[in-house]
Amino acid sequence: MSKLYKLLILSGDGIGPEVMDEVIKVAKCVEENSNVVFEIQKDDIGGAAYDRYGVPLSDETLDRAKDSHAVLLGAVGGEKWDNLDFSLRPEQGLLSIRKEMDLFANLRPALCFESMVDASSLKSELVSGLDILIVRELTGGIYFGEPRGIEEKSDGTRVGINTQSYSTEEIRRVARIAFELASKRDNKVTSCEKSNVMESGILWREEVSYVHKNEYPNVELSHMYADNCAMQLVRNPKQFDVIVTDNLFGDILSDEAAMLTGSLGMLPSASLGAFDSNNFRKSLYEPVHGSAPDIAGKGIANPIASILSFAMCLKYSFNMDKESDLINQSVNKVLSDGYKTADLIGDDNKNLSTVEMGDKIINQLKQNF
Repeated sequence: MSKLYKLLILSGDGIGPEVMDEVIKVAKCVEENSNVVFEIQKDDIGGAAYDRYGVPLSDETLDRAKDSHAVLLGAVGGEKWDNLDFSLRPEQGLLSIRKEMDLFANLRPALCFESMVDASSLKSELVSGLDILIVRELTGGIYFGEPRGIEEKSDGTRVGINTQSYSTEEIRRVARIAFELASKRDNKVTSCEKSNVMESGILWREEVSYVHKNEYPNVELSHMYADNCAMQLVRNPKQFDVIVTDNLFGDILSDEAAMLTGSLGMLPSASLGAFDSNNFRKSLYEPVHGSAPDIAGKGIANPIASILSFAMCLKYSFNMDKESDLINQSVNKVLSDGYKTADLIGDDNKNLSTVEMGDKIINQLKQNF
């Protein structure tokens, strides 16, 4: 009997609907070649949700997300909604769904396909074969700490305040995800903080070490100051396997690592939460790129990051490692054959539209099955 998985598709704004159409086609291909059935629902988030519901994330959409086995998101944002009140802007929909689903761990892979090596800003020998996974704590730290705000003193001086705060459990739960993922990769975790100048960094190092000693002693653990990690990522990136770090440093380091691969538009991401009562981990998958409203509707958007996000969904939500790997292999083969979308540097004669790229990947995936 086939396994049934409920997927919620939130296409969002800009190029989101175009690239998510290709994801749905890939999901159908996987369904046809595996013992699985995807029950797909669609809804809106971001600006599209504001136009439909008057808010960037409706209560009904959130309920559907919580009832799904996984959520796949396209992109949010665009100039059309720039003049809305801050609380109604498209980006608030994304922040709200992360918060309400308590998605505390953000996974950002930095994988360099061989056909993209020359597009990296680093020498090819430094990035060829690169495969790093950055695990960023997503719901704590300086972005959410209190007190915060801008205060004006009696002498007219203004002071901006943000608070870096972490608790034992906030650190331990994201560390467990990092160790678990590393145990299925090269078995190495690098924990990054600033324990030399920050008390929250001292606690971070102590709690990650506690999880390592008591729960994952067979995984190799090293500690590194976050600024040194930033330097090492451009000096010798292949020394890393899994990097685990806090919200602020993770935000910075993951974008730095992303550019090592040659194209931000190629990269997927996952946001994971705790397991529910049915032993499914709350999860949301989305491309790293934005909504690109300047090319929306032109049929030239690159769907690869969204397709690879679906591959991450198969791996981390459904334990379908084989199918996930086959999608990655299919993407690599299509790129190796010289086919690109307009955002990538390639042979103009092999530049494909959004739909054509999706079809190329699906045809290759069928052969791989």
